Amino acid sequence: QVQLVESGGGLVQAGGSLRLSCAASGRTFSSGSMGWFRQAPGKEREFVAYISARDMTYYGDSVKGRFTISSDNAKNTVYLQMNSLNPEDTAVYYCAATNRLYGSAEYEYDYWGQGTQVTISS
Repeated sequence: QVQLVESGGGLVQAGGSLRLSCAASGRTFSSGSMGWFRQAPGKEREFVAYISARDMTYYGDSVKGRFTISSDNAKNTVYLQMNSLNPEDTAVYYCAATNRLYGSAEYEYDYWGQGTQVTISS
């Protein structure tokens, strides 16, 4: 059974940084992709970033230049480094995995974590 477990969320002031981690167990996604999505209160889930098996990365427009996704294949873990955070980044952040080569839509992902709360104070 595949499990994705996020960690690293918390409360930070605007302008600060956080690094989220997502540890995958049950199988590896060496030929697929892993991504991050987020959902703010009252809003739909939004694509944040993905990283493919070939280390190709792609970001949502709202986080480009501020967030960086990376992976440690040996640990089957994906990270999301978030810099220059602002209150609009407040959301529950979800890790997701897919067997597809890449994807930026929810329906393209087969496995999801439980989410970790990120709150940015102004």
